[in-house]
Amino acid sequence: MVTIGDRVRLVAIPDDLPCDDETGGLRTKTVFGRCVGRVFPVVGVNDLGYAELEVGEVNGLAPHMETIWVEPKYLAVVQ
Repeated sequence: MVTIGDRVRLVAIPDDLPCDDETGGLRTKTVFGRCVGRVFPVVGVNDLGYAELEVGEVNGLAPHMETIWVEPKYLAVVQ
């Protein structure tokens, strides 16, 4: 279980992500792919335990400009 403030590494892309062309312009798989192996702070956690990560920097933006929600099984807490 991750908590707000943890630093986590995205270790894999979830299998059930929609293809980029199915998301109406959202580049979900592309963004996740750019995030794999990188470390991000957890900025939110929902009732299902999914972590919210600010990932704008992978697209050359300020971190808070893009976020993803990730199941904890795809994350590794970094010390």
